[in-house]
Amino acid sequence: MKTAVELRERRAFNVVELLYKYGTLLTILVLVAVFGTMADGFLNGSNVINILRSISIVTIIAIGLTVSLAVGGFDLSVGSAATLANAVVISMFVWHGQNLFVGIAVAIAICLAIGLLNAFLVTSFNIQDMLMTLATMFVIQGAALTYTKGATISENMVMPSGDFATGLIPDVFSKLGSVPWIIIIMLIVVASVHIFLNYTKHGRYMYMIGGNPEAAKLTGIAVKRYRLAAYLLSALFAGIGGIVLASRVMTAEVNAGAPYLMDAVAAAFIGFSVFGAGKPNAFGTFVGAVLIGILSNGLVMLSVPYYAMDIVKGSVLALALAITYYKRQHA
Repeated sequence: MKTAVELRERRAFNVVELLYKYGTLLTILVLVAVFGTMADGFLNGSNVINILRSISIVTIIAIGLTVSLAVGGFDLSVGSAATLANAVVISMFVWHGQNLFVGIAVAIAICLAIGLLNAFLVTSFNIQDMLMTLATMFVIQGAALTYTKGATISENMVMPSGDFATGLIPDVFSKLGSVPWIIIIMLIVVASVHIFLNYTKHGRYMYMIGGNPEAAKLTGIAVKRYRLAAYLLSALFAGIGGIVLASRVMTAEVNAGAPYLMDAVAAAFIGFSVFGAGKPNAFGTFVGAVLIGILSNGLVMLSVPYYAMDIVKGSVLALALAITYYKRQHA
């Protein structure tokens, strides 16, 4: 017969299991109920659209981070890559008078070069991904500041020569950052990566590499090639996030993508526990971003000071990590 201690341990484990699988969704429902009761207009359709719009850029960047996590990596340079993409695409229009396609293509090409650099450094020198991409994060951030000379890029800005910039941002470019296109782009990115990781052999190979790279290598999987692909995709989505950000604000601010890094990391790790996935996944990352978006939106509507937001976000991330790693240790 089972002792009382064993029964209590089993009940505690079942509670943790329940929280691990459905805790994020239950938290979202609780937050919706609380904010819906305390904040007038929180449940309005326009505010729901506002939340989805506000998480779009974070989600796109976090999806790239999710792909790098799938192969056991950790790309901390996504925020800086988004900053550089933001600066490059706006400068292509304002400084160089290029058209829509050239501006976007150049920004994406530069971000893919960042992905190549990260993959080369990580796979060639066998340095822990997080440490290497932390280094490249600072390099890319410095490159963006050097390129813009620490100034905001906008139409009719004053150039170093004293003349005004004559280039114009195409009107169609602004559509990318407006509703409904910004939300549609986010949903397409989430759906595409979800299908890729879960329903293609390449996605399954990435998960195998993330789970045990040595075993994956022994089965004939080209580990370095897939890690390269993961970092290229991570940089690609960071670039798309930076371009959408540029479209939304129509300027290139100094370190514009940096604030998105923490939210992207939080969303990706919160996603580990959605429906008990236990691994990085696109749908879970989206749910994690929704949770963060609801928190931010609700706290703003309750007039919580902006400087206290990171306390809440950090606490949510700490809780998600605690539940995830507790479950792994007791699996």
